Amino acid sequence: MTSDNSLPNAPTRLVEATIRVLANCGPSEVKARSVSNEAGLSTMGVYTHFGGVPELLQAVADEGFKRLAAAFKRVPATDDPIADLCAMLLACRDVAQGNPHLYDLMFGLSIDGRYSPSRGTMTTTAQRQSAAFTATYALVIDACARLVEAKCVPEIDPALIAPQLWSVAHGFIMLELAGHFASTANPASEILVATCNNIVVGLGAKRELVETSTARVVARWASLAKD
Repeated sequence: MTSDNSLPNAPTRLVEATIRVLANCGPSEVKARSVSNEAGLSTMGVYTHFGGVPELLQAVADEGFKRLAAAFKRVPATDDPIADLCAMLLACRDVAQGNPHLYDLMFGLSIDGRYSPSRGTMTTTAQRQSAAFTATYALVIDACARLVEAKCVPEIDPALIAPQLWSVAHGFIMLELAGHFASTANPASEILVATCNNIVVGLGAKRELVETSTARVVARWASLAKD
């Protein structure tokens, strides 16, 4: 271990180390000493570069949202916006399952509430969000805009569609990670996709069109999982 916390990549090393500690040991082990040891730096680095563990965890949460945005961007845009939205939902689930504690932290629930990354403070006009969260969520809104532009649903503000799908995806993921769907054969298709199908149909899309589009995505996702 080195005490040289002036290394240009020290902040990145600390963030990456925290993500590994979260994945391997859980949130209770995220401490300045354990993270610094994992990063190969002195404990002082946490305070030098971030100010403390809460601020470090905010940076970790932001990194989590950047990774989620990257997963969204890997979903190719096709001429079927319904299928593309479905693929984004499944990509979000994959990210969460890859590091459940990181996903938990991103939404301010980890570490027994001791260190809850800020999603911002309320203002008179809107809630200020972290830049990483805002950029990620903008991709969801853009996908919903394509749904409207393609006339899959009537003229509805995409900013009103996005939180409905975001809420379903996040609620499903948190429940699944907690083991609530253990008795369901395929929770992704039977619960997540089915619920989102119902929302899109409720917005005015034709059920047959929606279910045909999402069934193709679910089948492709299942095939990739087997490879």
